[in-house]
Amino acid sequence: MKLTNYIKLGWDQLKRRIVVTALCAMGIAIGSASIIVALSFGESINQFSKARMYDFLKSDEISVRSGSGPETGAPDGDPNASKPYELTQSKIDLIRSFPHMKALSTYRTLHGFQLELDNKKGYLNEIYATELDTLDDFGIELQQGGPSDLENTIILSYGATMGLQDEQVSRTRNYENEREAMQAWREQRTLAYPMYQKLITLVPQGFGASSGESVSIPVRVVGILKKPEGMSDDIVSNQKIAYVSPALGKRLSEAQALMNGGQERPNSGGQPATTADYDEVKVKVTDSSHVKEVEELLKKLKLDVQTNLYREERIQSELMIVRIVFGGAGLFILFVASISIVVAMTMSTYQRRRQIGIMKVLGANLRQIRNMFMVESALLGLLGGLVGILLSYWVVWAINIVIMRFSGGSGSEEILFISLWILPLGLFFAIMTGVLSGIYPAVKASRTDALTAIKRD
Repeated sequence: MKLTNYIKLGWDQLKRRIVVTALCAMGIAIGSASIIVALSFGESINQFSKARMYDFLKSDEISVRSGSGPETGAPDGDPNASKPYELTQSKIDLIRSFPHMKALSTYRTLHGFQLELDNKKGYLNEIYATELDTLDDFGIELQQGGPSDLENTIILSYGATMGLQDEQVSRTRNYENEREAMQAWREQRTLAYPMYQKLITLVPQGFGASSGESVSIPVRVVGILKKPEGMSDDIVSNQKIAYVSPALGKRLSEAQALMNGGQERPNSGGQPATTADYDEVKVKVTDSSHVKEVEELLKKLKLDVQTNLYREERIQSELMIVRIVFGGAGLFILFVASISIVVAMTMSTYQRRRQIGIMKVLGANLRQIRNMFMVESALLGLLGGLVGILLSYWVVWAINIVIMRFSGGSGSEEILFISLWILPLGLFFAIMTGVLSGIYPAVKASRTDALTAIKRD
């Protein structure tokens, strides 16, 4: 018999037992749809998490600092013993020649500056002295303006424009109770003030008991960073940072030291600040898959290297667990569906004993009878798989609707999607479920005694 004849006979049998066929096909459809949705969930979350990790974790970036080498007072008495571990300009030039390099920028972090504008005062938690033309390479987006070649220019975060206070107005304003004052303070701290292209004054703040000469440095705001998405105004208002050029950063550091009697302000670790123009270098590679390779090259220079790659690997392992759980649920449903197919096909074998007996009398061999039942089971799996694909699209569509409603409908982009490579895989599992479930009924049918079946029926 040809394959087309097997398919025709199998399809006729499925149509005759329409109720049993529908129930078995629905079981396979639910199982295959579960597997498709599980794989789609893992694929979608993987893509979504990668995009978010690039935005927040910066898994394709590397922070480089001077290595923790021997102390200056080394046992051999050599004062230059720690120099091989320092982050020097020659090492930076060498790093620029490394493979898979997308961008490199030097950083120096300054703390504790007050900004003044139109009799209003604000505060900057951190000022980063870096090459401003590299901000775009590191994914720092601007809402207004951009880097400028002019001296004494600054780029502010959106949070730095919020919460500017006029002390004279605050002193003259009377509040009936503490609750009203607290509410006014909350409204004030989340209110953004127009500062683009304005001339502001930076005033370094003292940190020690001794205080020297106070220096004010006027700068022009040439850019405002984009307001972070998905964050409340209270959180954004605490992100008061700014970016300046290395030359301006050096002037600000000198002004701060002058105000504090010639002392450099300690860094975040409590140690004295370095006298170099930079204390850190940030490296951006072309893809996070090259981070380990570049990291090994940097370590050979005896430098301290920090990445967020381990966080990405941890998230990927957690997503793999989610995939296994959802995929296991789909396989379990397919297993339950296969039991129903075995029962249905076994009942079909019992009901078709006379037909099997007549086929044997007419010359059908055991192989042909087994193939007939196997093809019929495969068709049942194929039918369930096709329905499962349609069902999976409905489920994904419904999940996206729920996600967009709970997120306030702010985004039109679908988070969950089905990649094309997942569909053949789901269909394969459905067909294999049908084929494997039809093995026992096919063997049982092939062993039916022809004369006994004809006599009984």
